[in-house]
Amino acid sequence: MTFQDIFKSDFIDNISAVNIMDIFLALILAFGLGLFIFFVYKKTFSGVMYSSGFGVTLIALTMITTIVILAVTSNVVLSLGMVGALSIVRFRTAIKEPLDIAFLFWAITTGIVLAAGMIVLAVAGNVFTGAVLLLFANRQTHKNPYIVVLSCIDSESERLSREFLEKQTAKCVVKSKTAQKGSIELNMEIRLKDDNTDFINRLAEMNGVNSAVLVSYNGDYLG
Repeated sequence: MTFQDIFKSDFIDNISAVNIMDIFLALILAFGLGLFIFFVYKKTFSGVMYSSGFGVTLIALTMITTIVILAVTSNVVLSLGMVGALSIVRFRTAIKEPLDIAFLFWAITTGIVLAAGMIVLAVAGNVFTGAVLLLFANRQTHKNPYIVVLSCIDSESERLSREFLEKQTAKCVVKSKTAQKGSIELNMEIRLKDDNTDFINRLAEMNGVNSAVLVSYNGDYLG
């Protein structure tokens, strides 16, 4: 054993194993693509309450995944230890919107592809995925279901209101009905014939109708 072997440091060797310029380039690209993912998330969000924290998490997740994969690809032993360490991690935060899962996997995949050096694939994949989400995620048409919440005073006004809705809409189905003394409330799922919703105004003005409310329905409002 020589004097040099005594002071040989594996830590110093690991530092030289990763190029500093590669690290900065990967992190800058990860930040840029993470920012793009955040922009697409903000434009396509259709939930009840927008969370800016989740958008920032997408940027951070892209960069953190890039760092982890860079470390794993530079050391085989470290990669095995990283797999064991991450296998015991448990996340208890509930995902409220189904589309949020796609954004999480998108951010993680972007970090992995960038760290693997496939920059063209990462950029092209992000642009194409973002364009698809912007085109289809928030696309609203008259064929989407709506819920009409109708309040009537008696059975006769209920019958006339339902007949009016059946003529004005492509589909009208009663989802629930609540009857009280002097009041009947109906929840009906409808499909519009076109984008015109003026029939709700005429419905509210009918005799025996207390109120008529039109709600865009996506499964979160009523069971």
